[in-house]
Amino acid sequence: MKPYFHSVTLDREKCKGCTNCIKRCPTEAIRVRDGKAKIIKERCIDCGECIRVCPYHAKKATTDDFDRIFDFKYRIALVAPAMYAQFKDKPDVNAILTGVKALGFDDVFEVARAAELVTAATKELMPADASRPLISSACPAVMRLIRVRFPDLIPNVVPLLAPIELGAWLAKERAIIATGLNPAEIGVFFITPCAAKVTSAYVPIGVESSLVDGCIAMKDMYLRLLPAMKRLTRYENLATAGLEGIAWAKNGGEGSALNSERYIAVDGIWNVIKVLEEVENGKIDDIVFVEASACVGGCVGGPLTVENAFVAKTRIQSVLENTSLAPSPYLWSDEIKNAVKWRKPVEFAPVMTLDGDMVKAMRKLEHLEAIYEQLPRLDCGSCGAPSCHALAEDIVRGFARETDCVFKLRERVKHLAMEMVELEGQGFGQGNKTPKQS
Repeated sequence: MKPYFHSVTLDREKCKGCTNCIKRCPTEAIRVRDGKAKIIKERCIDCGECIRVCPYHAKKATTDDFDRIFDFKYRIALVAPAMYAQFKDKPDVNAILTGVKALGFDDVFEVARAAELVTAATKELMPADASRPLISSACPAVMRLIRVRFPDLIPNVVPLLAPIELGAWLAKERAIIATGLNPAEIGVFFITPCAAKVTSAYVPIGVESSLVDGCIAMKDMYLRLLPAMKRLTRYENLATAGLEGIAWAKNGGEGSALNSERYIAVDGIWNVIKVLEEVENGKIDDIVFVEASACVGGCVGGPLTVENAFVAKTRIQSVLENTSLAPSPYLWSDEIKNAVKWRKPVEFAPVMTLDGDMVKAMRKLEHLEAIYEQLPRLDCGSCGAPSCHALAEDIVRGFARETDCVFKLRERVKHLAMEMVELEGQGFGQGNKTPKQS
């Protein structure tokens, strides 16, 4: 099986083994062993929570170097609407897009335009009455979470491409028509607010391969954009996305664009987990759509952004209030209808099964539960695992020992000390003493 690419990586040299990350990881994908953190790749969903909480900056997102755009003859920047919220003083969208283009791109494409088309496609799929709601497929971290932890909800996921992927297709098609170049000569680069979207460019959802050729961190682009925008003497009229698309940058934007009151918008990976648990258990049955974002505030709160998520959310609202553009000029054609659909089904991604043999797996599960019963169940994290249950699983897999638990170690030391006292009382351990020879 081809290894799953992850954008979130660990710099072992910077890691101090502080255990902050293991308590914040929503899928228990991190352990601390021998004084260093370790990311269990099978469990990681690239949500970036560990990046946020690491005080030593040992967790980072792997993105493309800006100069990689020059490997292509024709270069397109996919600009997410979250980018508009990174600048103060009510920024002009055209100023931002013109500044991006001036950095070396031949064209810019607003991901918000593609979002409007995904909204149109979602409206056609929304059921009038359903036992469980549709779930947005836009956030790749949430999609990975569903695949590894909530497989029963996969049929509820909207089978549509995320705006980034549809935008890459639209931008590339437009460039091919305009330039006559071979598709391989056209590079499409996404300005990303998060690590999960980098992962989705390498391991796309709903298609075999992505049309996104690279991802540049939004914070890196921001540093380049500031001086570039100051040098501008005029702005090109490049903004074409309307209110519905730009609103996708913040939590609630996707759901509100559906013009339905029967939706919920949940942000923050821990809140998402709670909502998905309720959907799975049938506790949410009067809602037709769930918009779920791993980051607090939506994409404006991504770990690769610059601005505070709450400030950025307010700025997006300001951009919306000063935007009078209609929705995307693209006609809702059959070609686009087909392009936005998944071509590859999303499947359950089992995480580290105990054993390939079912009988052996059941025995190991029984052993795991027996070990867990003997642990203190305080979930203190001192052992380097996020919970006592995770430690029990690690012990069964051979990755840890029971004495990694400080409480069990203390019990063992106390027991050994008592044995030593008993042995000394019985006259052992004193050695054979002989009088000093004169």
